[in-house]
Amino acid sequence: MHKRFLAMIALFIAATLLGVPLAGANPRAEIVNPAIDMEGYLRVSREAAQHRASRRVSEEDFMRMAREPNTLVLDARSRDKFDELHVTGAVSLPFSDIAVDSLAQVIPDKNTRILIYCNNNFANAPQPFPTKLPSASLNISTYIALYNYGYRNVYELAPLIELSKSKLPFESAAAKKAGS
Repeated sequence: MHKRFLAMIALFIAATLLGVPLAGANPRAEIVNPAIDMEGYLRVSREAAQHRASRRVSEEDFMRMAREPNTLVLDARSRDKFDELHVTGAVSLPFSDIAVDSLAQVIPDKNTRILIYCNNNFANAPQPFPTKLPSASLNISTYIALYNYGYRNVYELAPLIELSKSKLPFESAAAKKAGS
């Protein structure tokens, strides 16, 4: 019994020195996963926020820039919402699909100018552009993700625009298919 007690104490001391949580000792102990980096995300988010501050554009500038060479309008909403209504000429890459390979296929040149917009840019259009909480705006997540993958030539549509008063041209997959 005495040897068993000493073995348990030795195990406890070794685990403590090595930083290994014992089963049941601390249910909130961090589980390490090298493929998930919260601190890195927070660091990149702060960098991206500083970068983004001077890259929010008006509707007029967004339209002008969209017509210029080497510019891509990116819609990161779900494919269903994109198909329902999107800025004419926009490319669909749903946020959940943004990854190393998909970005390399859709935007192989990291110097391409990328224009982004999201649900929270358009008011009174809840079906194609359902409102998100301001802190959960898709523009923010998309900007941070693109920045994290090395894309620095990104601009964001800044204002909240009444959809019926927008000067941007829109199309839907249904209308596009009917016109084919």
